Amino acid sequence: MKRFHVHVAVPDLQQSIRFYSAMFGAEPAVVKPDYAKWMLEDPRINFAISERDSARAGVNHLGFQVEGDAELEEVHARLRAAETRIVEEKNVSCCYARSDKYWVKDPSGIAWESFHSLGSVPFFGENAPAPEPSAINENACGARRTACCG
Repeated sequence: MKRFHVHVAVPDLQQSIRFYSAMFGAEPAVVKPDYAKWMLEDPRINFAISERDSARAGVNHLGFQVEGDAELEEVHARLRAAETRIVEEKNVSCCYARSDKYWVKDPSGIAWESFHSLGSVPFFGENAPAPEPSAINENACGARRTACCG
């Protein structure tokens, strides 16, 4: 079963945690110095916020979190059918998790991430600063895997 994913860049993490906790009626499942995540069941959503791109507050990217490799490959097949450029990342660290993922941009330029989480890691990304949301390209997604979160 897929879980909708939204990642929002915020200028003040603590203020945003208070706001979203009140709005969702739940505390975040994960809180780090620059990041928080709610894993809600109603609605079924993985909602994350971070200060990583706070100069550009707002939606960083949207996506789908899947529960297994087969489901991720099903989403990948649909992305191929959409005839859009796909960036594949396998076993990468992003947003305090290790994941396999596919990135695309919709015709309006909105970044979409489809991913299967493999486990948690104690850091935000591959020890590199978060890129601009427009940085989904071969350079950003090369061997260093710096295209973390948009």
